[in-house]
Amino acid sequence: MSTAIDWHPEDPAVLANPYPIFQRMRDEDPCHWSPRLRSWVLTRYDDIKAVCMDKDHLSSDRLRPFFETLSGPEAERIGSIMRYLSLWMVFKDPPEHTRLRRLTSKVFHAKSMQAMRPQVEDIADWLLNRFRDKEEFDFIAEFAGPLPCLVIMALLGVAREDLAKVKRLSDDMALFIGSSRTSSEKYDTAEQATQEMAAFFRDLIAQRRAHPQADLITELVQLRDGDDRLSEDELVATCILLLFAGHETTTNHIANGMLSLMRFPDQMNKLRQRPDLNAAAVEELLRYDGPSGAQVRLVAQPYELHGKTLQPGERMFIMLNAANRDPRVYEHADQLDLERDGVAHLTFGYGMHICLGFPLARTEGQVAFPKVLQTFSQIEPVGEQTWINSLVFRGMHGLTVRVKRT
Repeated sequence: MSTAIDWHPEDPAVLANPYPIFQRMRDEDPCHWSPRLRSWVLTRYDDIKAVCMDKDHLSSDRLRPFFETLSGPEAERIGSIMRYLSLWMVFKDPPEHTRLRRLTSKVFHAKSMQAMRPQVEDIADWLLNRFRDKEEFDFIAEFAGPLPCLVIMALLGVAREDLAKVKRLSDDMALFIGSSRTSSEKYDTAEQATQEMAAFFRDLIAQRRAHPQADLITELVQLRDGDDRLSEDELVATCILLLFAGHETTTNHIANGMLSLMRFPDQMNKLRQRPDLNAAAVEELLRYDGPSGAQVRLVAQPYELHGKTLQPGERMFIMLNAANRDPRVYEHADQLDLERDGVAHLTFGYGMHICLGFPLARTEGQVAFPKVLQTFSQIEPVGEQTWINSLVFRGMHGLTVRVKRT
């Protein structure tokens, strides 16, 4: 008889490799109650896909109930976080979600994102040329971090020289969005960052109203759908969301993907020799060790799953990376296989909350990995990696690599 599953998601060893415990959950307790998280944890592909499609029993509106539990002083301390994040469509249910998605998708759509490829290539080249003579560097700090941030900044119309400021503010905001509620200091830092980010975009929005430019902020300002338009706070919140969501996860996608290639040198060599595998390789890297650890839902109506009844108000973590390694769906699921074909991964989510920017994330991966492999004839990790303590994000604090140039 197996022992009860005792999941310590914050354990550094589990953060580095959560897949063995996910395998136990999938096999022994696919609808697992975690006393530490006081939440249900789902790990099977089919269950998670069904949850993503269920609008009747489950809700994505998880911030509002949390905010309602705060005392007056606590609420005041994160006033800007509450003001802007509560307007993010990722935390909305229909009809509010439907309205925001309809409006923003008029300007932020697959065609506009795929049109960014030349700029993505230019930014990647510029970054790789900056450390031409280095034999060892932090791949995240020098490349995987700034690349998607600069891309989304270019799309929005934010000046490249604002990179350091924007990256710092986004990282500080991630203390609230991606971390557990471990210290009030993290909340204070995230609140300050949200205030600064809101002021930054409010100023840019005013500039674009006075002097329109060929960028996404101008398009959002001018956006109309009949009599409907984004309010001032919705404009600010949408800009913050696009910047934050548009680079945090893509940084992890590129870094995790590069580490996976280095751990499977036969697959890295195959990608070097077979450029035709580029698009499939990006999908497999997203499946194998994707940048999104989990999404969260709240139970709105009683929900039956694997003989258990989930009650209204209870929280549910759907573990996307666990679903992507489900052997019920993928043969040899723990192997990286760039020629894999079959069922689509769930890294971007599924259904109405599928990531709005996934075409841009795909494009950035399709540009980044070949550029790196073309630039360096050899690339290997140095030392151990420290993983971010987050259930929402899957990424590393740094990735030191040693390289030889082509």
